[in-house]
Amino acid sequence: MAAQQTESRTVRLEELSNGTSQDALSAARELLLEYGRFVVAQPGAARFCFGSLEKEAARLPLSYCEQGGGCLVVFVDNEPTGFVAWRTIAPSPQVAPDAWELKRLWVRPTGRGLGLGRTLTEAVLDRAVSAKRKAVYLDTAPSSMGTAYRMYLDMGFTPCAPYNDNPVEGLAYLVKIL
Repeated sequence: MAAQQTESRTVRLEELSNGTSQDALSAARELLLEYGRFVVAQPGAARFCFGSLEKEAARLPLSYCEQGGGCLVVFVDNEPTGFVAWRTIAPSPQVAPDAWELKRLWVRPTGRGLGLGRTLTEAVLDRAVSAKRKAVYLDTAPSSMGTAYRMYLDMGFTPCAPYNDNPVEGLAYLVKIL
């Protein structure tokens, strides 16, 4: 766990593990489901499977740890405010070997404007470098997640070929080579 002071607020990251408190796990599940409800409400998301996201949330953190990844929750003044996950992604013609996929970045509206999306993304990138990963991939919907899309570009992610069969329409596929 890392804590820092921002605008007289205490920001703390917690990586979920087998030893994570039930309160933190419950908060992470709720954040993940909020993300899913947001996605489902967007145009072009009709084929997004909320049921599989519910199963993913119920198994946190195993749903990512078992895929060679993990997940983080960010707390602002001890309130759960954001979530991100990552997992290993199999190499393919579109995917470099030793890569991760960044998934489910979500910051509650109450935490927006505090740089939490960047904090969570940087934490995943730092872990990727420590794990000797060569790249981090992600997909995002610029029309409904414009701020996140611009943040990713500002952080050095660049467009890449589609690397998965995500059914959501209008996605941008990005990669950051480490």
